Amino acid sequence: MQATPFRTPFRALCAALLVGLPSVSWAASDTAMRDALEAARQQQWDRVDERAIKGHVLSGYVEYHRLRNQLPNVSPAQVQDFIDQHSDSPLSEWLRGQAIAKYGHAGRYSDLLAIADGEPAGTTRQCHYYAALLDSQPHAAAEAGLALWLEGSSQPDACDPLFNRLRANGTIDETAIWERKMLAWQAGESGLSTYLSSQLSGQWQTAIETADQVSGQIRAVLSAPACLGPECKATAAFYQAAMQRFTRDDTPAALAAWQSMASNLNLMPDDRRVIEEELAFYALVREVPGAINWVDSVLPSLESERVLELRVRRALAERRWQDVMHWIAEMPAEQEQDSRWQYWLARANEQLGNQEAATARYRQAAEDRSFYGFAAAEKLGQPYQLNLERNHFDDASRQRTAQLPVVQRTEALLRIGEDGLANSEWLYAVQNGSPQQARALADYAEHQQWHARLVQTTIAGKMWDALDWRFPQAYRDSFMHWGQQTGVDPYLLMAITRRESAYNPTALSPAGARGLMQLMPGTATLVSRQLGISDPGPYGILDPELNIRLGSTYLRDKLNRYQGNRLAAAAAYNAGPGRVDQWLGSGMESFDLFVESIPFRETRDYVQAVLSYRVIFESLANGGDSKGVSLLSENEQQVRYDRALLARR
Repeated sequence: MQATPFRTPFRALCAALLVGLPSVSWAASDTAMRDALEAARQQQWDRVDERAIKGHVLSGYVEYHRLRNQLPNVSPAQVQDFIDQHSDSPLSEWLRGQAIAKYGHAGRYSDLLAIADGEPAGTTRQCHYYAALLDSQPHAAAEAGLALWLEGSSQPDACDPLFNRLRANGTIDETAIWERKMLAWQAGESGLSTYLSSQLSGQWQTAIETADQVSGQIRAVLSAPACLGPECKATAAFYQAAMQRFTRDDTPAALAAWQSMASNLNLMPDDRRVIEEELAFYALVREVPGAINWVDSVLPSLESERVLELRVRRALAERRWQDVMHWIAEMPAEQEQDSRWQYWLARANEQLGNQEAATARYRQAAEDRSFYGFAAAEKLGQPYQLNLERNHFDDASRQRTAQLPVVQRTEALLRIGEDGLANSEWLYAVQNGSPQQARALADYAEHQQWHARLVQTTIAGKMWDALDWRFPQAYRDSFMHWGQQTGVDPYLLMAITRRESAYNPTALSPAGARGLMQLMPGTATLVSRQLGISDPGPYGILDPELNIRLGSTYLRDKLNRYQGNRLAAAAAYNAGPGRVDQWLGSGMESFDLFVESIPFRETRDYVQAVLSYRVIFESLANGGDSKGVSLLSENEQQVRYDRALLARR
């Protein structure tokens, strides 16, 4: 990873600390700071005890709210001074974003450009930013503004000044209005679509009426004119939108319609490719009868990784090994080099009797730390390539790290109950620091037993080989205990927890799953009843020890359901046992074919991750040595993945 040094104030303070200057002593109490921050959020400045918080490590948060409230009546110089003073904190970028929004809303474009640092995040701020740039960089601003216009949903009111100027100078012409109308149609935004129709001249009336007719009856696309709009300018966007709707509503009928009318349409190759890529994707996903020959005829021209993946998976399901090799060879180089596809090239060569070629492909796949990399290593009978990165920090370096402003702020925010802000501070420092600085923070997080924050640190710092930090020994005693009590492999429990929550004990999924092992409250109720203990309720389930106990028991039941098969049990943990029972009906003769037959990408990725993580956890417990560690047991590798795997109940 390329080093990105901390900004100057942070780097200077780091240097001062390294030569032994005393750390700042914070005079104010955390209680006073907590009260001041709450008052600042509510703009109740009479409640802020300025004297009590003076010099506090978090005083910048109060100043941030003060300046934010005063915008846009704050000079760019004041904003920039704050940004410079807090350049090692996310406060700097938060105030920059607020200033861009407030200056833009007030039309103070020169002030906005004075504090902007490239394109900001968020549509509202981007619209303000490019409106400000129109005079000085008209081409770039117009190009970016047109991209903001071409969205199928309503954009913020903040975009109106930009869009009005682009319409006035002709950048947003009637063709752009029509294209946005088609995007709105695709998105189901009927109100926006109707409004955009009103902005078009009479030359577009036939196109509007055709779109309305096809919207009401999608099969009417078959009788739609081959040329729509002035100089056929409405044609491409119309057929892309109509065929997308048709494809998703009724793929077999859409494919038949396209085959009958495609040759009559004068579309550019890129426009045709968009339609055919979507059709090919859904034809494969929905296994449209008789579609495979058409898919194969268009696939080489689609340049679509997702369709190529589906085509290879179809060939695997049908055990057509020559087709497997052919379609993998059609993949872009980067996709083809992935260990997954190198593994399947090896398997195909093996099935076709090309053992030397198979061995070469297995060797290439086995260099990767992944499910298929480990599976390839198993085929070769060689140890797994963990590519483990070791980092060493002593107590003296940790003491220096403890005095860094970011650490001081993070710990102060945790003390006053601001966990979200603490994480923002921490990860901002990791992302903006050098690799060595980021690793010093990771080491500190490990020694503080900030397990979830440590995992996030490795992600933010792209420390992919720092396995001791990516897969910490968090809650190890609990996993070992409940694994022993339930008879479940404790490393499998660790792997599932790492995948489910990344060790965040308060994790809450959109579906309502909770805690370390992401249990649904209903599941927790049933398992608690099974164990003869009280229902923990939606908050009691967040207790790490109880969550692990209930999750271990639930996983044990899934293992029992599939005669101890961890691959099937992991799939059931993610997708539910009913679905896995159904998938086993396909009758796959090997574990790898079963994985590829799983129709849900989320579950395919999940089982591969969990079993790979299990290997890593056990290897780390052995000091980083994978000797004696297996991705799957001998039985899991050799058993047929069919309904016979279900235990009799």
